[in-house]
Amino acid sequence: MKSSLGILFLTASLAFAAQARATVLPDACGDDKVKFDVKTEKGQSAPATPEAGKAQIVFIENENHMIGPFMYATVRFGLDGAWVGANNNNSYFTLDVAPGVHHLCASWQSALGKIEKNVDAASFTAEPGKVYYFAADVTVIPTGDNHANITFGLSQLDEDKGKYRVKAWKLATWKSN
Repeated sequence: MKSSLGILFLTASLAFAAQARATVLPDACGDDKVKFDVKTEKGQSAPATPEAGKAQIVFIENENHMIGPFMYATVRFGLDGAWVGANNNNSYFTLDVAPGVHHLCASWQSALGKIEKNVDAASFTAEPGKVYYFAADVTVIPTGDNHANITFGLSQLDEDKGKYRVKAWKLATWKSN
């Protein structure tokens, strides 16, 4: 069992080293020095509808496998140049926003300061009363030779997929430092 955990940790470490990472974050992100401590809660009721005159964004993290022994990715989400929260291991949170064009960012928060970040960005136009679902996907694919390929991306989900993720995943809450 210990050797299996060691191999998994080595696999994740090598995958981190091999994957391309950004050194500069997009303008939609926040200050790279901001880190989040995320907690998740299962069994929460569905999110409330957006506040009158606002739209709602549901930020979702999809992770198919641990990135290391007992370790899941923490993904920070930015909106229009500031971090608005974070997720960890198949979780979500919501944010009400004013109508108009918004710029989003998702950045994989590294536990090691010297490892550069995986990052992706998107933009959309929010309409009052509408709910938008955006997912950061962390996909770990073992290659069979004590390595793994890890991909990361931000995409908009349709309403059915978004509602399913909210129903199946955990609610994320966080503290930033």
